[in-house]
Amino acid sequence: MAGRYDDGSVRVRQRYEVMRFPAYAFDPATGVATFDYALDDLTFTETITFPMPERGEVPPAFARVLELLHVVAGVSYYKVGAPPRIEAPRPVPAEVAALFTAVYTDGLAEYAYRNDLPHVLELRVTTPGTTPAADPVDNAHGRPLSPVGGGKDSIVTLEMLRSAGLDPVPFSVNPNRVIDSVNAASGLPALSARRRLDPRLFELNAAGALNGHIPVTAINSLIAIATAVLHGLGPVVMSNERSASDPNLIWNGHAVNHQWSKGVVAEGLLRAAVTAHTGLTEPYFSLLRTLSELHIAQLFAQHTRYDDVVTSCNKAFKLHDPTARWCADCPKCRFVFLAMAPAMDRARLAHIFGHDLFADPAQLPGFRELLGLDAHKPFECVGEVAESVVALSMLTDDAPVLTALRAEIPPSAWAAASRDEVLTPGGPAFVPPAYAKILADAAG
Repeated sequence: MAGRYDDGSVRVRQRYEVMRFPAYAFDPATGVATFDYALDDLTFTETITFPMPERGEVPPAFARVLELLHVVAGVSYYKVGAPPRIEAPRPVPAEVAALFTAVYTDGLAEYAYRNDLPHVLELRVTTPGTTPAADPVDNAHGRPLSPVGGGKDSIVTLEMLRSAGLDPVPFSVNPNRVIDSVNAASGLPALSARRRLDPRLFELNAAGALNGHIPVTAINSLIAIATAVLHGLGPVVMSNERSASDPNLIWNGHAVNHQWSKGVVAEGLLRAAVTAHTGLTEPYFSLLRTLSELHIAQLFAQHTRYDDVVTSCNKAFKLHDPTARWCADCPKCRFVFLAMAPAMDRARLAHIFGHDLFADPAQLPGFRELLGLDAHKPFECVGEVAESVVALSMLTDDAPVLTALRAEIPPSAWAAASRDEVLTPGGPAFVPPAYAKILADAAG
């Protein structure tokens, strides 16, 4: 039996029994960490190159973060065959075991759904024993390391931290031309790491191995935490918003969330695991957790210096035009365009995107999905349906797409979408008090 993707292609399954993690190593002379993986007798080796500080010593907590990263990064190789057993390599605190299991179940829920692999949702990552929590290591007061993806959210976080005088350090994994441009526009010296997947993985994918979405934010977050430890920095400050916790659908009684590793539950699990295993007192949190995407878009509108470099489109980097930043025809482009529209004039918006999506009737089916009028929320990093409805309610012009959408929204949807709820910070978060004040001052 094979799983079928939305494009009709088939992924052939090959049976594997167990995934193991034979070894990892780190060379401080080069900054290269190597991680070995095995699905039965099929082996892989991944490398991650960290930016090394001028001083040569490596803090003990760094190796402890790599132990977590070794297992979490393995999701990239697990998905080749989805074996029913996963055996972690070493004893860990209970908080770490909980993170591992969640990453391979909730983090792979979309992969399981698309490939019809319900057993993945019931996995349990086993460990050879349990260890006590590590002694505390106070890192709460160092300069924040803030991951940058090139989009509006990470820009807003950088500017909040800068305005508060915290001198943030931008960070990225495998930076591309957009991230480099955003860092240059910020004027802040940045750090970056390089992750290189085993080439055999791509060969297997081309041959029809199982494939699908992985919780990559969990991997990149641990790479960021390891980098912060290496450089003696403070907490890793993420830019994940409230709607990242909102699932796309329910399948076999389980929530399927494309953004699971950006959600608040994943954040809590990762924080608890890192603190228990390394002792870091404040390893990681999202500054924007209580804000909606719509609210963040309004904050971004205050920073015009990024108009010519910002992008949130994942497809743009696959286009033939090396200057393109937005494909202008995907769920992410449509949602960000809609979210930004109430906060800026159409001329500025069209300049940022290079296209006026509200003037293009071909965009209607995609906007209908965002507004809950057709199918479930797209498997993309987009906001809640209520945010899209509220954004539409805040727009008054008669562009063709807006006019058509207004006519299709049922009265019940208008009534259920509260502007106050969408634009009022709220919900669970792990933001420390000092940073919570920074957010409150900036978000009004």
